[in-house]
Amino acid sequence: MNKLLLHPAAKPLVFGLCLLPFCWLFYAALGDQLGANPAEALIRSLGDWTLRFICLALSVTPLRVMTGLPALARFRRMLGLFTYFYVVLHLLSYSWLDMGFDVPEISRDIAKRPFILVGFSAFVLLTPLAATSFNAAIKALGAKRWQWLHKLVYLIAGLGLLHFFWMRAGKNNFTEVYVYAAVVALLLGWRVFQFFKKNRLQPLYNGRIKLS
Repeated sequence: MNKLLLHPAAKPLVFGLCLLPFCWLFYAALGDQLGANPAEALIRSLGDWTLRFICLALSVTPLRVMTGLPALARFRRMLGLFTYFYVVLHLLSYSWLDMGFDVPEISRDIAKRPFILVGFSAFVLLTPLAATSFNAAIKALGAKRWQWLHKLVYLIAGLGLLHFFWMRAGKNNFTEVYVYAAVVALLLGWRVFQFFKKNRLQPLYNGRIKLS
């Protein structure tokens, strides 16, 4: 399996799979197959795919560790950038189809509606992560600062869930919210467990407790 993941065709294949939701939504929009309210369906579908790609990106490290497949790590950056790709499309669809690219009206809407403010905040926080996903940025920031910056993904996932929760609150439909929340909680819980496992108390050195 590790050899298959390292195959030169693996990345183009994953790239193509990541584009499939966009291609389907584009085709459905052109073919008027998005239901009675196509604008709302498109905006919400792009938001759903943003959450799904956040979950996929967060799942790479646990899967890599649990399956013993280090080659999985080579897809993490791509999944993170596709998360940003879909959130940009989500924001553009809202700005165009709901607001007609009326910037003053968009600003008022963001300030007026908390769930849009939370979603926009997640987009703003995700932007520097996408901008620093390249090797040159890692070298410029330094590995430690880069790692701390990219820990914002946990806050972004939480804001995305809150945005989704408030959006569904109007229809009192929380089933999908609970599913995404459970997945994010499981992935974050695994990281917390690994953190405490790695940093468990070590023998005393020089009369002080030292963390590994």
